[in-house]
Amino acid sequence: MSFSQSRICKGCWEQMRLPVPLRGPASIPFRAFGIRPSRMNPNTCTICELMFTRVMKARKITVDVSVLFADLRGYTTLSQSLSADTVSALLDDFYDECATAIWEFDGLLNKTVGDAVMAIFNFPIPHQDHAERAVLAAREIQRRCQLRRELHLAEGIGLDGSELAVGIGIDSGEASFGEFGRSHRDLTAVGTVVNTAARAQSAAEAGRILVTRAVCERAQSQTAESEARAYHLKGFEQPIDLYEI
Repeated sequence: MSFSQSRICKGCWEQMRLPVPLRGPASIPFRAFGIRPSRMNPNTCTICELMFTRVMKARKITVDVSVLFADLRGYTTLSQSLSADTVSALLDDFYDECATAIWEFDGLLNKTVGDAVMAIFNFPIPHQDHAERAVLAAREIQRRCQLRRELHLAEGIGLDGSELAVGIGIDSGEASFGEFGRSHRDLTAVGTVVNTAARAQSAAEAGRILVTRAVCERAQSQTAESEARAYHLKGFEQPIDLYEI
């Protein structure tokens, strides 16, 4: 599957049935008012997340989502042994490959923090199979980053092939979505599902994907062969079952 750009905002269409143009001549008047493709997902617009009726009535809403965290392993070590330009290029590659994979499955690239990304599935573009989409996006991230590694090796630019190794964690469940903070407002999701996905990512080895039981149950077509293993995750009193897929 390759990422295709929609001519209208998928978020506004799915949530409100409003055909807000994103591209082509019809989008020009909208851009004059600041309505343009979002950097979180170019198939949504810059304000559709805040236009939805539920968001207008309540600054924060509860949504059922799948949250994906992906982390570029060994980035700190690389930054000490490679030139700044090479490290910057590797990070750009990582961001680009993650973004493309996430957008292919209608996810929202919500944050890029250092050498990690956070993605949300099922908002603002709703899909009943959002857990499966998150899993497919994770696999696509791994596939794309592996191809990048092979390209770097073929170019012979002094890398050993371990670059762009990625650890990924995914959880599904309810989260609060909205603008958080006082001095600095941030549009994002918060809640246990976000924390669990982040900790699962921390536990995942390079090149691996760890998902929770909730993801495993919702995306059975993608996780049927997986077996649970108990992990002691930071911030959780009890061990959490995670599945490597």
